[in-house]
Amino acid sequence: MTRTNSTILKKGSAISSLSDQEIRLPSFSETSEGDTHTIALDGVWATHSVGTVDKKFKAIKLPTQPVRFIIDCADITMLDTAGAWMISRLKLRIQDDGNEVEVRNLSKNNEILLDAVMHAVTNDKSEVVKPAQFQLSGVLAAIGKMSYSFAADFMASMNLLGAAVRGSQGKTGQGRRMSFAPIASQIDKMGVGAIPIIVLMSVIMGAIIAQQGAFQLRYFGAEIFVVDLVGILVLREIGVILTAIMIAGRSGSAITAEIGSMKMREEVDALKVIGLNPISVLILPRLIALVISLPLLTFVANMAALGGAMIVAQTYSGISPDAFMTRVREAVDMTSFFAGIIKAPFMAIIIGIIASVEGMKVEGSAESLGRRVTSSVVKSIFVVIVVDGLFAIFFAAVNF
Repeated sequence: MTRTNSTILKKGSAISSLSDQEIRLPSFSETSEGDTHTIALDGVWATHSVGTVDKKFKAIKLPTQPVRFIIDCADITMLDTAGAWMISRLKLRIQDDGNEVEVRNLSKNNEILLDAVMHAVTNDKSEVVKPAQFQLSGVLAAIGKMSYSFAADFMASMNLLGAAVRGSQGKTGQGRRMSFAPIASQIDKMGVGAIPIIVLMSVIMGAIIAQQGAFQLRYFGAEIFVVDLVGILVLREIGVILTAIMIAGRSGSAITAEIGSMKMREEVDALKVIGLNPISVLILPRLIALVISLPLLTFVANMAALGGAMIVAQTYSGISPDAFMTRVREAVDMTSFFAGIIKAPFMAIIIGIIASVEGMKVEGSAESLGRRVTSSVVKSIFVVIVVDGLFAIFFAAVNF
């Protein structure tokens, strides 16, 4: 028989329940008789003491031949969850090797504790999931989920758009006309409030395009054509797409946050209770304000970008403002101007609908609100860019 850890724990230890007597640190011994291998446990098997024997206890070498094991707990003076967990771990290790094991001489309370720990350890072990191997079916399942989510979002958007177009009355079942005060308020927030950032962004973008174009065209002695480049690119594409992206990040996120916070506080349900149509009260004014504001902001962005390009053209290429404007009139016709402006209302509807749908999806937590605001901005920017590409293909097909 080999004895391990016979150290004595004196008074003043952390185990206050046994502080008036000497406490034996946990130890164990192993004996073999025939095909029976006994592991006898001794001392205090508690949280404050099991660390002294943990390494040696885990390093017990089990016999290679199938035998019957007995864990004898007769000499245990104290047992808590930590000690029960170590006994459970040893028992499961023996059972995993295909051997029979029996725990003996436990008090009734300690038996209940050990059974509870065994149950918890067994459940944790059974719930361990191995990392899934890469399979084509998993990729197809992810694509299917995304497709189903896209279809659900599309149907919700169309439902909301139809309800907004149909429900222009303030109260359900009544013919009261919608007030223009909330529309004017939203135009002020989304349109007028966005002018400074739109102008700043557009001036910088126009200046960058003109600078880079001038540097490249200088090699061919055709710096004057930088005016054509800036005019066509800004009026047809850059002005409207950058304005839509900025509005999606600025106003789209605000719409989602406003509607989502109202939904969290059950204000949307309160509107229904008093007989008001939430879509007419909350969504329709914002949609109308976006449809009015975005084309106007696009026009402002176009003019600001041309102004930034004019400054850079004069600074880097020596093209005077008069020459710049003369070249703009020759190179750019109204088709290019309207090609950008026509896109703006469609992008405004897309931004407003997506923001409203995401706002209506908000649940009762701040985490849900943040997730929906992020989703609103990302989806709006993605769809706006896709729609801009579709418009470009369509205009090229009809030679517009």
